Amino acid sequence: MTLDKFRPLADRALGPFVSAAKVAGLSPNGVSVIAFLLALGAGGVYAVATRDPLLYLGGAVLVFLNGWLDLVDGALARELNVASSGGDLLDHVLDRYADIGIIVGLAAGVSQWELGIAAVTGVLMTSYLGTQAQAVGLDRVYGGLLGRADRLALVGIVTGIAAFVPTALAGLTLVGWLLVVFAVVGHVTAAQRFYHAMGALE
Repeated sequence: MTLDKFRPLADRALGPFVSAAKVAGLSPNGVSVIAFLLALGAGGVYAVATRDPLLYLGGAVLVFLNGWLDLVDGALARELNVASSGGDLLDHVLDRYADIGIIVGLAAGVSQWELGIAAVTGVLMTSYLGTQAQAVGLDRVYGGLLGRADRLALVGIVTGIAAFVPTALAGLTLVGWLLVVFAVVGHVTAAQRFYHAMGALE
């Protein structure tokens, strides 16, 4: 269940946004930084959203914008023919900090720090295994149950619903259950990527 396989389809819809970035004079790294700041903004909104559940809706919009700009920066780099290892490194570092900011914000908002730790480690290990495969000579791994695109989509959808459905189930809100999913499925996805890479290396 990874949305990354639809990346070529999304790339075809990026044309107007890439053109707008060029007109605005933005560099791919500049777009990456803006996407990162939007993710931090989402995390900050989520951290206080229990005071007014409608804030979850604002956080969802920021998350979707982060995910979209995460596609735009790469497409812009290819359009300008400035794709580089340095830009790729910056993009991945900012993505990881963006993931941390969003999940920490979600956990802070519902005061579920144990779930937050389990979720963020699952997310980080998923991403680490994807790039570590490339580091040992394989292609970058995007497969498994939940890739980054899937996570952002889930965060946006669930928090958008949470803005209007604040009820809890078995002591956890929708956001709490989202953290459970990331905690469990994140580590499962990391294991899937590990075994895939190990099999390819044999």
